[in-house]
Amino acid sequence: MISTPRIPQIFRHTALFASLALLAAVGCHKNSKLPPPDANAPGSNLPAPTASITADPLAIDLGQSVVLNWRTTNATAVSIDGIGQVAVNGTQTVSPANSTNFHLVAKGDGGTTEANIRVTVKIPTTEQMGNSNPDDTGLGAGSEAEFHANVQDLFFDYDSSELRADAQASVSAAAHYLNSHPGVRVLVAGFCDDRGSAEYNITLGENRADAAKTALVSAGVSPNRIRTVSYGKERQFCTEENESCWQQNRRDQFSIDK
Repeated sequence: MISTPRIPQIFRHTALFASLALLAAVGCHKNSKLPPPDANAPGSNLPAPTASITADPLAIDLGQSVVLNWRTTNATAVSIDGIGQVAVNGTQTVSPANSTNFHLVAKGDGGTTEANIRVTVKIPTTEQMGNSNPDDTGLGAGSEAEFHANVQDLFFDYDSSELRADAQASVSAAAHYLNSHPGVRVLVAGFCDDRGSAEYNITLGENRADAAKTALVSAGVSPNRIRTVSYGKERQFCTEENESCWQQNRRDQFSIDK
């Protein structure tokens, strides 16, 4: 009969200790907690959006228009109650039928921000409407066409807000008409072609509108009768990518400020 060699006691103790150590390691691994989230990981600590909205003017008579102007940062989606989704920065002319609170919501990866502006609409009473005279503005019947025949758009060179020689002549004719019709108020809107950033063109459009206002005031038109707004490159008269088209978009447009 072949006898099985006996394992020395010291080896049996060593194997036992190794087994216990393995079980302890497994148990500790199962009970370990997950590490805390990395505060520097992508997507954390993103800046919250900022938003502002203004209205010019803040109070109007029924039928007049208001220019809304809004600016946001860190926003991917912007909406205004009553208008819907809009660009993250922009302007828009509205004619509210009653006093309105324009509520803007700007959403981004860092959260949501809101902004508000209230426009007051003054609605005339029945007595006031009965006493109105259609000729009080100094325009008379059919004067919309007469206005545009005498107060014509001005055009600008590329990246410039200086009035050209042809624009100076148009300003003189416009001032003569406006001084003869002191009841007419004017809205001057500055436009740009689509080259350059939206922010840069908003400023350039403002400078162009201000240049026209300054010229009209110098010609005797009261500054209280002139309101300016810039649309930058947001509203294009022509969308082709050539100089002839870009020239049409570099303008000041005049309209009766009702």
